[in-house]
Amino acid sequence: MEAIIKTDIPGAKKLFSGKVRDVYEVDAEHLVIVATDRLSAFDHVFPNGIPGKGKLLNQISNLWFSNINFVKNHLVETDIKNFPKPFCDIAELEDRSVMVKKAERIDFECVARGYIIGSGWKDYLNTGEICGIALPEGLQMAQQFPHPIFTPAIKAQSGHDMNVSVEYMRNNMDPQAADKLGELTLRLYEFAREKLSDADIILADTKFEFGFINNEIILIDEVLTPDSSRFWDKTQYKIGDSPVSFDKQFVRDFLETTTWDKNSPPPPLPEEIVSKTKEKYVEIYNRIKDLFYRK
Repeated sequence: MEAIIKTDIPGAKKLFSGKVRDVYEVDAEHLVIVATDRLSAFDHVFPNGIPGKGKLLNQISNLWFSNINFVKNHLVETDIKNFPKPFCDIAELEDRSVMVKKAERIDFECVARGYIIGSGWKDYLNTGEICGIALPEGLQMAQQFPHPIFTPAIKAQSGHDMNVSVEYMRNNMDPQAADKLGELTLRLYEFAREKLSDADIILADTKFEFGFINNEIILIDEVLTPDSSRFWDKTQYKIGDSPVSFDKQFVRDFLETTTWDKNSPPPPLPEEIVSKTKEKYVEIYNRIKDLFYRK
């Protein structure tokens, strides 16, 4: 199987190509979003993708979307046979595409953290805080917080996620909507964390994106995938160590051992890393699928 790193649908208007997803216009109210096999890390897209990754991401998101009943989402159709032309005629879109309602995207990423790792760990070491939230002294890497925290982020001009405070968020959008986003983010995190625990998976942190349709907040983009979340193996988890994960942290860890400077165009990933990354994505997909289809 070859990786699909680019899509081009004759007769369809492509609106945007992100790091992973290509977005096409259907009509004034709908879009088709295609999850490619592209892989990004440190804000760069690698020249070779992970074969089948887009299908796994799309199907994981759809499982969560269909099982989260306390907030609406943007899904309209997941079966390409029911897409309008020309999309229904493109076989490569199967299992990696969704038709969705257009929403007014909220320009804040909504991050829930249950454990201290990643950029949060770096911020804590420097300031004792994450996004203006003071934390207890003496926390160790990968330690669980007393309570999950909501830490918004924005995209800076360079493309990097930049952590901001809840106060900043409230000052730059409707404060009541900001408060609602914080509540929904933590509720989604708690729901998923409890569910994944049954599969011996720790949900360390995750990010959500939301939008408005008719002034109502809805869930958009992807949900609880290994691209947007940190999934750890509960059976091997140990405070103070970088945990065994089922997400693209594996790729980041590999890149830290190379001479790539993270500023120049990235080199192709070695086949061994591509293969191992796919194994991790397949495993987390199977564990999540089994959770929802367990009798």
